[in-house]
Amino acid sequence: MNAVYKTPADLPGVIAVFPLPAALLLPRGQMPLNIFEPRYLAMIDDALRGSRIIGMIQPEIDEGRGGVPGLQAVGCAGRITQLAETGDGRYLATLTGVSRFRVVEELPTVTPYRQCRVDFEPFASDLVARAGEDETDREGVIRALRAFVEAKNLDMEWKGVHAAPTEALVNALAMMSPFGPREKQALLEARDLKSRAEMLIAITEFELARGDDGADTPLQ
Repeated sequence: MNAVYKTPADLPGVIAVFPLPAALLLPRGQMPLNIFEPRYLAMIDDALRGSRIIGMIQPEIDEGRGGVPGLQAVGCAGRITQLAETGDGRYLATLTGVSRFRVVEELPTVTPYRQCRVDFEPFASDLVARAGEDETDREGVIRALRAFVEAKNLDMEWKGVHAAPTEALVNALAMMSPFGPREKQALLEARDLKSRAEMLIAITEFELARGDDGADTPLQ
């Protein structure tokens, strides 16, 4: 990114939020977005005129409640680092994760998209690239990945896996994992990289033990 964020004070206190179930963005991870709804097209336009920061967040998981869903307490802010217009009214955008945030309050607004006052301070360590790699069980993550790939009969480019820095490996696998909203939220809220890796291993092992019998995933 061209922008450098050294402390939470470098980030805006109010941001647009994009509620999307089972979508997980983590610091320095990259998330492609296909934007076509008018309210989110407006969100992208406004972000480009300002900080280029958008908050990815999951809606609350409450299937029995109607109306506008609430928001989870924690999301992750990303900066728009790539944008293309498709010619048919869509944007193809890439968000690069910057830092997690805690929602302080959702604000009343006249914009068609939702906005929140947020606090980045609890996640100040997110701004330090590769923090906690030495304490992270990289080999355990790779073992769990290998077992998952073999069980699901998937293809994997192992050279890239072994070459990736530990933070990039753990966060990319967490973001791409086929787990549900609760698991994704738990991975997002993990205290640090070490904890996220441990949780990723545990969820993967549980999923493999559960098999394909259709039972709920571990945190559901």
